[in-house]
Amino acid sequence: MSIVRSIPLPLLLVSALFFGAAYFTSRFPDAPGASAGPFVATFLIALPAFAALFRYLGARRAALSLLAVSLFAFAIEATGVATGFPYGDFHYGDALGPKVFGLVPYLLPVSYAPLVIGAAAASRPGTSRFFPWVLRSAALLVLMDGVLDPGATALGFWAWPDGGAYYGVPASNYLGWLLSGALASALLLAAGRWQVQPPPGLLDSSIVAMAFWTGVAVFEGLALPAVLGVALLAFLSWRRSRLRDGKAVLQAGRV
Repeated sequence: MSIVRSIPLPLLLVSALFFGAAYFTSRFPDAPGASAGPFVATFLIALPAFAALFRYLGARRAALSLLAVSLFAFAIEATGVATGFPYGDFHYGDALGPKVFGLVPYLLPVSYAPLVIGAAAASRPGTSRFFPWVLRSAALLVLMDGVLDPGATALGFWAWPDGGAYYGVPASNYLGWLLSGALASALLLAAGRWQVQPPPGLLDSSIVAMAFWTGVAVFEGLALPAVLGVALLAFLSWRRSRLRDGKAVLQAGRV
């Protein structure tokens, strides 16, 4: 309960709203206007992390960070669809809209970058040592995808033709996420030159995204992703409260 109380009420309400939206996404995929849902939801979920990043780094470094992660996301995902490396054989469905060169949805960086931002902020170690920070962020991204990928597969956002042991997702996908997550986190941190304590708002988009995908797991009957989603929501909320407390300590130390 203390974790719940530490979450700002607007964030709690938005997370609950997106958890509820997962029900309609799962149960009524062909409802009128449903095709616009992924576009609207993706931009709304991404907005808090992007806004917090610009406040944290300033316009130039934030824009450079987002550009670096976005270009990397297009490159690694296009490589994955075209060659099967590093995730395994998969392809995107049509629900996420038009694709770059017919491979990767244009919408991809808007959904991917906020997760990298949140993972990096949540994974900051006691010191700002670069490589431990990158590895922790990559590991957290793999766990997030343990909720996201089964749900997205169930919704038809993408498909694994050969299936996999984890709700139709192969183990190679998570090895790929470990690699791509480490590279994306390294790009984000290096381009932005993160130094001081990250603000808690950097985690808000990840919390909302996890609320939505946990909802999808619940309503699609995906037991393990649902349990993992609840655990990640608790962890991200706890880390958010720690960043808030850390900010207060830093401010007190400057007085």
